[in-house]
Amino acid sequence: MGLTKREDAVTRHLLAGLLFIYALGRILQLYAGQVPTLIIVVLHVVPPAIFALLHGSLLYKPRGMLLFFALCLGTSTFFESLSLRTGFPFGHYYFTDVMGPKLFQLPVLLALAYVGMCYLSWVIALLLTGRPNETIRGKRVLLLPLIASCIMVAWDLSMDPVWANIDHAWVWRDGGAYFGVPISNFLGWLLTTYTFYQLFAFYMKERKPVPVASSNWILPICFYGLSAAGNVLLLIPSTAGAVVTDHSGRRWMVSHILFACVFVSVFVMGGFTLFASARLSRLPPPLSADD
Repeated sequence: MGLTKREDAVTRHLLAGLLFIYALGRILQLYAGQVPTLIIVVLHVVPPAIFALLHGSLLYKPRGMLLFFALCLGTSTFFESLSLRTGFPFGHYYFTDVMGPKLFQLPVLLALAYVGMCYLSWVIALLLTGRPNETIRGKRVLLLPLIASCIMVAWDLSMDPVWANIDHAWVWRDGGAYFGVPISNFLGWLLTTYTFYQLFAFYMKERKPVPVASSNWILPICFYGLSAAGNVLLLIPSTAGAVVTDHSGRRWMVSHILFACVFVSVFVMGGFTLFASARLSRLPPPLSADD
């Protein structure tokens, strides 16, 4: 049974508030020299994670969302820790102190970053592959995790070179072809996200999610789209002529890195956002909390 109209309105306001806090964090990145970096990182990571837990609990109940949370954290922590020690599947890298406290070399905030963005990517994939409130069955059990993984990898494509070679949150030991990031990193992201998405899809197979009002579906789409729009803001500070050097000694123009990441943000992440919005607008009414 869904929420009452009053409960639904309160929840929507809470979710919208988290969206606003995240937007504030993206704006503050323009003042990185004046605002402590850790505060900016927290505002990038924590609001999406809380949003995911709250919105996901509406759709899958707390038990289902806690499973999503556990699978996401467990799988991402396993593969990140494995790669830190062996180079598989992402490549050889290490984290600096930019992202705050670490547990066994892995920043705690990185794990939360997975939860938030992975849930948003999952919701986009739900909309692209059918009606979000319907049971996952048939070929959708395999197709949904694959599409969600691609949506998640698009997010990493839009931000990894910036965080690695401009913000220095982590360092790729041998550099890489994508502005200092190895291609193996994105294949690693695909493997990691697909693994836990597929496990969750198997769990949800033939289980009917809780009906969620149509108005609540637009918020995850806006959140994912806002993440893409936040990357565009990076072009505002003047970077004319600035150059960074990756760990392998290769030099990269900062403006080239930023334009490439903005290109991915607008035409790939933006494309996913628009497609999901179009699908949502064509859903048969009403998918309301009172149904």
